[in-house]
Amino acid sequence: MTGALREAPALRTIADRPLRVVGVSGSLHEPSRTTALVRTILANVAQRIPAETELVEVAALGPGFAGALTREEGAPEVESALRAIESADLIVAASPVYRASFTGLFKHLFDFAGQYDLVGTPVLLAATGGGERHALIIEHQLRPLFGFFQALTLPIGVYASNSDFTDYELTSPDVAQRVAQAVDRSLPLIEQAALVRRSEYFATW
Repeated sequence: MTGALREAPALRTIADRPLRVVGVSGSLHEPSRTTALVRTILANVAQRIPAETELVEVAALGPGFAGALTREEGAPEVESALRAIESADLIVAASPVYRASFTGLFKHLFDFAGQYDLVGTPVLLAATGGGERHALIIEHQLRPLFGFFQALTLPIGVYASNSDFTDYELTSPDVAQRVAQAVDRSLPLIEQAALVRRSEYFATW
């Protein structure tokens, strides 16, 4: 394995400012169960710790980057979203299951994220699908994606089926409990990550 020396970003703390939390919904539709799940997680985080939350919706941004081959070809709002993702203290990343994976535009958005800009960034993974049989998307699709970025994928993900929603609002007590558990277990790791300076040496394999 080789290493490349890079300038270390400034120490990131959450002791003197709100946590910067960015939710990314890979849904291609609005209204969206996936977006509703992301909003629920963002609200849960904000209830537990001072936080500034931002929601990035692929459905809204899609026309601005769907045909782009490079980041520079994307619309200004896409660049703004990417900068928010890259500077976040916590990312809540979610996608509906589509053809056994995340949506293509969800992946395309992260194709434009800086390869080393998410190193050590905590990522809470979430997904929605037609039934419980799709729940493994979190482990088999989403976790490897953010492993490539050397992000800190948090241990508990949140999956919700269509039946867990009513009129695009999360109504399942079990999923709500799962959200609370995921956030509670994640906060110590998120706080630690925000206090630790990223390594000056990033893997380049």
